[in-house]
Amino acid sequence: MKIPPKQYFWLLLVLTGLGLLAFVILGGREFVRNVYKSGLVQARTLQAWAGSFGIGVQVVLPIETRISDVDGMVQVFVPAGEFLMGEDDRDTIVSYPRHPVYLDAFWIDQTEVSNAMYALCVQDGVCRQPAYPEEYAYYGGPDYADYPAVYITWDEAQAYCHWAGRRLPTEAEWEKAARGVDGRTYPWGNEPPDFSRLNYDNLLGGPLPVNRYLAGASPYGALNMAGNVREWVADWYNQVYYADRIYDNPPGPEEPAGDSKKALRGGAFMDDAHKIRIFTRMAHVPWSAGFTRGFRCASGD
Repeated sequence: MKIPPKQYFWLLLVLTGLGLLAFVILGGREFVRNVYKSGLVQARTLQAWAGSFGIGVQVVLPIETRISDVDGMVQVFVPAGEFLMGEDDRDTIVSYPRHPVYLDAFWIDQTEVSNAMYALCVQDGVCRQPAYPEEYAYYGGPDYADYPAVYITWDEAQAYCHWAGRRLPTEAEWEKAARGVDGRTYPWGNEPPDFSRLNYDNLLGGPLPVNRYLAGASPYGALNMAGNVREWVADWYNQVYYADRIYDNPPGPEEPAGDSKKALRGGAFMDDAHKIRIFTRMAHVPWSAGFTRGFRCASGD
C-alpha cells in the first residue's frame, strides 16, 4: 500500500516520538541527567578558571616590596609584632591552641617559586631537576614557565632558597604572612572560599600560575597561600608543638626520633575547604616529592 507523502510525515513523527518515549523509559532519563551534570561541571570549571585572573577585584597592596637580583622574585614585607597562631578548635588538635606569637620583621616571597625561577638554579648546577615521572612534561616547557615548581623535595627547596640568598620560612612566619594579626581563617578574611579566591577542591585538576588569584591575597599581599600547592616550611613536624605556646620567634621543634617529617602549609588544588584554612598543618617525609608540593622562600629584614 502506498502511503501519501503527508501521511508518511505524520507517521514518521509518531514513530520518532514513540522511540524517544521508549528511550526515556528504558534509561534515557539517566543519560539526560548525566549530560546535564556534565554541563554543570564544565560550566563550574570554566567559571573557576576565569575567576583565577582576578579581573576587577580590589588588589591588596603590600606594605613594601623588593625584587631579588638572583631569580627576580618579588618579596613582600611583614612587619615585626604579635599575631595569633593556631586555632582553638579541638577538632584540629595539631593546631591547638590559638596562642600569641611575636615575630621579628621579615620578607616572604609574594608567590610560590615558579618553574622558570627553579630552572635558573638548575642551570647554575645547584638544584636538581624536579623528580617528575618520565611521561610528565610539566617542567621545562614554555607553557608552564609561570606555574609553581612541584615534585620538589624539602632538601631541594632548601637548596634553592639558599642559592637565591634566602631560606625557607618557619611555620610561624608562614602563618603570619598568610593570616595577618586579626586571627582570620583564610588569607582574604573569614568569608567562605570560592573559585575567585583560590584553586581548590580539585575542580581544575592541577596547579595554576603562581600570579593568579589576586582576590585571595593575604593582608601583606602574598598570593596563593591557600590552595594551588602545599608549601614546604623550615620546621620539623610535631603534632603537639603548639601546646608549648612558644612566644618569641618560635624556631620549630627539634628533629623527632623515628619517622621524621617536615611541615607543609597552605593546602593544594585537590584539598577541600577544611584543609586550606590558614592554621591547618600537614607533614610529609622530607625526601618525598609530589605534584601537590611546592614552596616559597623568606628572608630577614
